[in-house]
Amino acid sequence: MAETHLHPLLDDGIKPGAAGFAGGTLSCRCERDQVKAKVESGIAHNHACGCTRCWKPEGAIVSVVAVVPRDKLKLGSNADKLQVVDPTAAIQRHACSVCGVHLFGRIENQDHPFYGLDFVHPELFAEPGAPPPGFAAFVSSVIEGGVRPERMDGIRGRLRELGLEPYDCLSPPLMDAIATHVAKQKGVLPA
Repeated sequence: MAETHLHPLLDDGIKPGAAGFAGGTLSCRCERDQVKAKVESGIAHNHACGCTRCWKPEGAIVSVVAVVPRDKLKLGSNADKLQVVDPTAAIQRHACSVCGVHLFGRIENQDHPFYGLDFVHPELFAEPGAPPPGFAAFVSSVIEGGVRPERMDGIRGRLRELGLEPYDCLSPPLMDAIATHVAKQKGVLPA
């Protein structure tokens, strides 16, 4: 199944992260005047994502995305080049208007279960050592991006071969976090 190309960070096997990875500088892919952002924390919930909204490098089937605390992401140089891709989306993806790279995604709705987290693509870090992906989410959505349905067994097989359990939602702990948030909002569970 190794011939199934998913993403440059995954195709040659998953490499371990560095102990104590504490963030770094995210950069768009412009040759000059790069948009930069500083992340002053480690990342969490790193995963392969099959949704059609996340930014993917050219030729990738899935993206690789993680979260950081919103207050730990600081915009740096050339931030004026950023534009929101889809203002109606729950995650406001801020992309470079020149190269198209999504530097980060932010949730503005304070009632959203993931409010306070920003979504980042670890391959954009200048510094090596980000923790590797731990699961694959929204795998069936790659079909919406143009992948032939008959390729899905091979894609899921390759993800499992890499140690990434493929889900057609988020991982069970993240789905539990969403359900807990909703239950507390509804008063079903104590806040």
